[in-house]
Amino acid sequence: MEMSFRWYGQDDPVTLQQIREIPGMQGIVTAVYDIPVGEAWPLERIEQLKKDVEDAGLHISVIESVPVHEDIKQGKPNRDALIENYKTTLRNLGEAGIPVVCYNFMPVFDWTRSDLNHDLPDGSKSLAFIKEDVERMDPVEGELSLPGWDSSYSKEEMKAILDYYRDNVDEEQLWENLEYFIKAIMPTAEAAGVKMAIHPDDPPYSIFGLPRIITNQEAVSRFLDIYDSEYNGITMCVGSYASDPKNDALAIMKYAIDRNRINFMHTRNVKRGDWGFQETAHLSEAGDIDMYAVIKMLVDADWQGALRPDHGRRIWGDQTVTPGYGLYDRALGATYFNGLYEAAMKAAGKTPNFGTTK
Repeated sequence: MEMSFRWYGQDDPVTLQQIREIPGMQGIVTAVYDIPVGEAWPLERIEQLKKDVEDAGLHISVIESVPVHEDIKQGKPNRDALIENYKTTLRNLGEAGIPVVCYNFMPVFDWTRSDLNHDLPDGSKSLAFIKEDVERMDPVEGELSLPGWDSSYSKEEMKAILDYYRDNVDEEQLWENLEYFIKAIMPTAEAAGVKMAIHPDDPPYSIFGLPRIITNQEAVSRFLDIYDSEYNGITMCVGSYASDPKNDALAIMKYAIDRNRINFMHTRNVKRGDWGFQETAHLSEAGDIDMYAVIKMLVDADWQGALRPDHGRRIWGDQTVTPGYGLYDRALGATYFNGLYEAAMKAAGKTPNFGTTK
């Protein structure tokens, strides 16, 4: 297991030097953020990003993400040209030695929350999804805009995209469009040596009347069967899957790890119910996920991929530029998971490796 950390590039308030100082930190999860969705990433931009990270004494573990254009998700006639651009990006990432790409197939909206600063009992604040509040939201009317959403759309463009989905793309059609995409890109990903890791829908159920399909164990099974290769895998985001009370996140994880198809790990804890969910401190006791069981499963399987602590709480006056991605609580999470990893490794008679120099 390799500990990694999300970094949003040179404009991120959290610096590479700060990340490097977190004990046991080895990898960076990042992307080229200023290239419009649908365009190919030039090799020189990828190599510059890689150099920036390596100059700080770290390396790129995962690209998160190479976004999938809405016209691919909607199955529009121009999708083949967009897929060719995606394949070019994968070839360039492979040439630069990037081993994993995390991506998602969520219509229009990436992760969605109703409150970016919801109070927790200890006085800290975190991201929350309150269903009653979300049901009152309208992504077209008003000034609603949340992190994780593509801000390049005007209100008129967003309305047109939403209407198209509602009129033309139900869950089954979205599955067909995903299958078309996967079968098109995977031979290129395999040849480039780049493992793909689809992220679950966040939250893992429909919002704003849009279809969502990467939501549960049945969906994971169907997805993995589309293209039977270790290069066609998942991002096991325990917090996303666990956000639906109907899901057993540990059972989903066990299923995927037994198939050798977990290519990336996201670890955060949540409290969930019929009302929605709120992200919590990473401790098992703080939420509904047994985090020791998560790490032990990785150790027992001798899993060698990258894990990153996912969204953190806002504590100690941390930055609010990128909600969920402050330094302090994610650093605490990384240290906590490394502690669980060391304990589980030693209990199994194995030697932990944090990549540190004494």
